[in-house]
Amino acid sequence: MTIVFIISAPSGSGKSTLVNELRKLVEGLDFSVSYTTRPPRGSEQNRKEYYFVPSPEFKAMVARDEFLEHADVFGNHYGTHRRFLEEAQRKGNDLLLDIDVQGAAQMQKKISDAVSIFVLPPTYAQLEWRLRNRGVDSEEVIQRRLDTARREIENYDKYSYILVNDRLEESVDVLRAIVLSERVRRSGRPLTDEDQVQMATAERCRLQNMRERIQPILESFRAARGQGQSQT
Repeated sequence: MTIVFIISAPSGSGKSTLVNELRKLVEGLDFSVSYTTRPPRGSEQNRKEYYFVPSPEFKAMVARDEFLEHADVFGNHYGTHRRFLEEAQRKGNDLLLDIDVQGAAQMQKKISDAVSIFVLPPTYAQLEWRLRNRGVDSEEVIQRRLDTARREIENYDKYSYILVNDRLEESVDVLRAIVLSERVRRSGRPLTDEDQVQMATAERCRLQNMRERIQPILESFRAARGQGQSQT
Protein backbone atom coordinates (compact mmCIF):
# COMPACT_ATOMS: atom_id res chain seq x y z
CA MET A 1 0.00 0.00 0.00
CA THR A 2 1.34 3.39 -1.02
CA ILE A 3 2.23 5.74 1.83
CA VAL A 4 1.82 9.44 1.09
CA PHE A 5 4.40 11.64 2.83
CA ILE A 6 3.62 15.35 3.03
CA ILE A 7 6.41 17.79 3.83
CA SER A 8 5.76 21.49 4.41
CA ALA A 9 7.86 24.40 5.63
CA PRO A 10 8.15 28.17 5.49
CA SER A 11 10.06 29.37 2.43
CA GLY A 12 13.79 29.39 3.23
CA SER A 13 13.69 26.56 5.78
CA GLY A 14 15.82 24.28 3.59
CA LYS A 15 12.99 21.93 2.70
CA SER A 16 13.97 21.50 -0.96
CA THR A 17 17.52 20.52 0.00
CA LEU A 18 16.20 18.00 2.53
CA VAL A 19 13.88 16.50 -0.08
CA ASN A 20 16.65 16.22 -2.67
CA GLU A 21 18.96 14.48 -0.20
CA LEU A 22 16.21 12.14 0.99
CA ARG A 23 15.46 11.02 -2.56
CA LYS A 24 19.10 10.00 -2.98
CA LEU A 25 18.96 7.79 0.12
CA VAL A 26 15.54 6.13 0.02
CA GLU A 27 14.44 3.76 -2.73
CA GLY A 28 10.87 3.29 -3.82
CA LEU A 29 9.96 6.90 -3.09
CA ASP A 30 8.35 8.79 -5.94
CA PHE A 31 8.27 12.58 -5.93
CA SER A 32 5.39 14.69 -7.16
CA VAL A 33 6.55 17.62 -9.29
CA SER A 34 4.02 20.40 -8.76
CA TYR A 35 2.34 22.41 -11.49
CA THR A 36 2.55 26.18 -11.18
CA THR A 37 1.55 29.32 -13.04
CA ARG A 38 4.58 31.30 -11.85
CA PRO A 39 7.50 31.83 -14.25
CA PRO A 40 10.75 29.87 -13.81
CA ARG A 41 13.43 31.34 -11.55
CA GLY A 42 17.13 31.23 -12.27
CA SER A 43 18.14 27.82 -13.63
CA GLU A 44 14.80 26.11 -12.98
CA GLN A 45 13.76 23.75 -15.74
CA ASN A 46 10.28 22.78 -16.87
CA ARG A 47 9.27 19.26 -15.75
CA LYS A 48 12.17 19.15 -13.28
CA GLU A 49 11.55 21.66 -10.49
CA TYR A 50 7.98 22.38 -11.64
CA TYR A 51 5.63 22.01 -14.56
CA PHE A 52 5.26 25.63 -15.65
CA VAL A 53 1.88 26.25 -17.27
CA PRO A 54 -0.13 29.35 -18.23
CA SER A 55 -2.92 30.37 -15.89
CA PRO A 56 -5.75 29.47 -18.35
CA GLU A 57 -4.33 25.95 -18.71
CA PHE A 58 -4.07 25.56 -14.93
CA LYS A 59 -7.68 26.71 -14.47
CA ALA A 60 -8.80 24.22 -17.12
CA MET A 61 -7.03 21.44 -15.23
CA VAL A 62 -8.80 22.51 -12.02
CA ALA A 63 -12.13 22.40 -13.86
CA ARG A 64 -11.33 18.85 -15.01
CA ASP A 65 -10.54 17.87 -11.38
CA GLU A 66 -7.01 16.82 -12.31
CA PHE A 67 -5.41 17.99 -9.04
CA LEU A 68 -5.34 16.25 -5.69
CA GLU A 69 -4.78 19.69 -4.19
CA HIS A 70 -4.15 23.19 -5.43
CA ALA A 71 -3.57 26.55 -3.80
CA ASP A 72 -2.88 30.20 -4.47
CA VAL A 73 0.52 31.23 -3.07
CA PHE A 74 1.74 34.81 -3.49
CA GLY A 75 -0.68 35.26 -6.39
CA ASN A 76 0.52 32.17 -8.26
CA HIS A 77 -1.25 28.82 -8.45
CA TYR A 78 0.33 25.51 -7.46
CA GLY A 79 -1.14 22.02 -7.73
CA THR A 80 -0.42 18.31 -7.30
CA HIS A 81 -1.58 16.24 -10.26
CA ARG A 82 -3.48 13.03 -9.53
CA ARG A 83 -1.35 11.00 -11.89
CA PHE A 84 1.63 11.03 -9.53
CA LEU A 85 -0.31 9.12 -6.89
CA GLU A 86 -1.73 6.75 -9.48
CA GLU A 87 1.74 6.05 -10.89
CA ALA A 88 3.20 5.44 -7.42
CA GLN A 89 0.39 3.03 -6.59
CA ARG A 90 0.88 1.19 -9.86
CA LYS A 91 4.61 0.76 -9.18
CA GLY A 92 4.13 -0.11 -5.51
CA ASN A 93 6.11 2.94 -4.43
CA ASP A 94 5.46 5.57 -1.80
CA LEU A 95 4.85 9.20 -2.74
CA LEU A 96 6.48 12.36 -1.37
CA LEU A 97 4.66 15.68 -1.69
CA ASP A 98 6.46 18.99 -1.16
CA ILE A 99 3.49 21.32 -0.60
CA ASP A 100 2.49 24.33 1.48
CA VAL A 101 0.12 24.32 4.46
CA GLN A 102 -2.92 25.03 2.28
CA GLY A 103 -2.24 22.02 0.09
CA ALA A 104 -1.33 19.86 3.07
CA ALA A 105 -4.70 20.57 4.70
CA GLN A 106 -6.48 19.52 1.52
CA MET A 107 -4.44 16.33 1.21
CA GLN A 108 -5.00 15.35 4.83
CA LYS A 109 -8.76 15.54 4.27
CA LYS A 110 -8.51 13.31 1.20
CA ILE A 111 -5.89 10.86 2.52
CA SER A 112 -6.43 10.56 6.26
CA ASP A 113 -3.47 8.25 6.84
CA ALA A 114 -0.95 10.47 5.07
CA VAL A 115 2.23 11.12 7.05
CA SER A 116 2.75 14.86 7.50
CA ILE A 117 6.08 16.47 8.38
CA PHE A 118 6.57 20.16 9.18
CA VAL A 119 10.08 21.59 8.85
CA LEU A 120 11.04 24.53 11.07
CA PRO A 121 14.12 26.74 10.94
CA PRO A 122 15.99 26.98 14.28
CA THR A 123 14.92 30.63 14.78
CA TYR A 124 13.16 33.45 12.97
CA ALA A 125 16.50 35.27 12.65
CA GLN A 126 18.03 32.24 10.95
CA LEU A 127 15.16 32.06 8.48
CA GLU A 128 15.53 35.74 7.63
CA TRP A 129 19.27 35.26 7.16
CA ARG A 130 18.69 32.34 4.78
CA LEU A 131 16.16 34.25 2.71
CA ARG A 132 18.43 37.27 2.38
CA ASN A 133 21.50 35.23 1.53
CA ARG A 134 19.78 33.34 -1.27
CA GLY A 135 20.08 36.57 -3.23
CA VAL A 136 17.09 35.83 -5.46
CA ASP A 137 14.30 37.92 -3.93
CA SER A 138 13.61 41.63 -3.61
CA GLU A 139 13.13 43.20 -0.19
CA GLU A 140 9.38 43.28 -0.78
CA VAL A 141 9.30 39.57 -1.56
CA ILE A 142 11.49 38.74 1.45
CA GLN A 143 9.14 40.62 3.76
CA ARG A 144 6.14 38.87 2.22
CA ARG A 145 7.77 35.49 2.72
CA LEU A 146 8.57 36.32 6.35
CA ASP A 147 5.01 37.47 6.97
CA THR A 148 3.71 34.25 5.43
CA ALA A 149 6.14 32.18 7.50
CA ARG A 150 4.84 33.76 10.71
CA ARG A 151 1.34 32.64 9.75
CA GLU A 152 2.34 29.20 8.50
CA ILE A 153 4.18 28.11 11.62
CA GLU A 154 0.97 28.44 13.62
CA ASN A 155 -0.20 25.33 11.72
CA TYR A 156 2.58 23.16 13.15
CA ASP A 157 0.19 21.19 15.36
CA LYS A 158 -1.67 19.87 12.31
CA TYR A 159 1.36 17.73 11.38
CA SER A 160 2.42 14.28 12.61
CA TYR A 161 6.13 15.12 12.86
CA ILE A 162 8.14 18.28 13.51
CA LEU A 163 11.68 18.51 12.13
CA VAL A 164 13.91 21.40 13.18
CA ASN A 165 16.37 21.91 10.32
CA ASP A 166 19.41 23.10 12.22
CA ARG A 167 22.19 20.87 10.86
CA LEU A 168 21.56 19.51 7.37
CA GLU A 169 23.21 16.10 7.70
CA GLU A 170 21.43 15.36 10.96
CA SER A 171 18.10 16.59 9.56
CA VAL A 172 18.43 14.35 6.51
CA ASP A 173 19.08 11.36 8.78
CA VAL A 174 15.99 12.16 10.83
CA LEU A 175 13.82 12.61 7.75
CA ARG A 176 15.03 9.26 6.42
CA ALA A 177 14.26 7.65 9.78
CA ILE A 178 10.69 8.98 9.66
CA VAL A 179 10.10 7.52 6.21
CA LEU A 180 11.65 4.14 7.01
CA SER A 181 9.95 3.82 10.39
CA GLU A 182 6.52 4.51 8.87
CA ARG A 183 7.17 1.80 6.29
CA VAL A 184 8.13 -0.68 8.98
CA ARG A 185 5.21 0.24 11.20
CA ARG A 186 2.70 -0.33 8.42
CA SER A 187 4.32 -3.52 7.19
CA GLY A 188 3.65 -5.31 10.48
CA ARG A 189 6.85 -7.34 10.15
CA PRO A 190 9.13 -8.12 13.13
CA LEU A 191 11.54 -5.31 13.96
CA THR A 192 15.26 -5.61 13.40
CA ASP A 193 17.77 -3.77 15.57
CA GLU A 194 18.16 -1.18 12.81
CA ASP A 195 14.38 -0.77 12.62
CA GLN A 196 14.25 -0.05 16.34
CA VAL A 197 16.94 2.62 16.00
CA GLN A 198 15.08 4.29 13.13
CA MET A 199 11.77 4.19 14.97
CA ALA A 200 13.30 5.68 18.12
CA THR A 201 14.80 8.51 16.06
CA ALA A 202 11.48 9.19 14.36
CA GLU A 203 9.52 9.00 17.60
CA ARG A 204 11.55 11.86 19.08
CA CYS A 205 10.13 14.07 16.31
CA ARG A 206 6.49 13.19 16.93
CA LEU A 207 4.42 16.31 17.54
CA GLN A 208 3.70 15.42 21.15
CA ASN A 209 7.42 14.92 21.83
CA MET A 210 8.50 18.18 20.17
CA ARG A 211 6.16 20.68 21.79
CA GLU A 212 8.62 21.80 24.46
CA ARG A 213 11.59 21.99 22.12
CA ILE A 214 9.86 24.15 19.55
CA GLN A 215 8.44 26.71 21.97
CA PRO A 216 11.52 29.00 21.75
CA ILE A 217 11.29 28.84 17.94
CA LEU A 218 7.62 29.77 17.95
CA GLU A 219 8.32 32.59 20.41
CA SER A 220 11.03 34.01 18.13
CA PHE A 221 8.48 34.24 15.32
CA ARG A 222 5.82 35.77 17.54
CA ALA A 223 8.29 38.32 18.86
CA ALA A 224 9.24 39.26 15.30
CA ARG A 225 5.57 39.69 14.44
CA GLY A 226 5.12 41.99 17.41
CA GLN A 227 8.10 44.08 16.36
CA GLY A 228 6.72 44.35 12.85
CA GLN A 229 3.34 45.55 14.09
CA SER A 230 4.93 48.10 16.42
CA GLN A 231 6.83 49.61 13.50
CA THR A 232 3.73 50.12 11.38
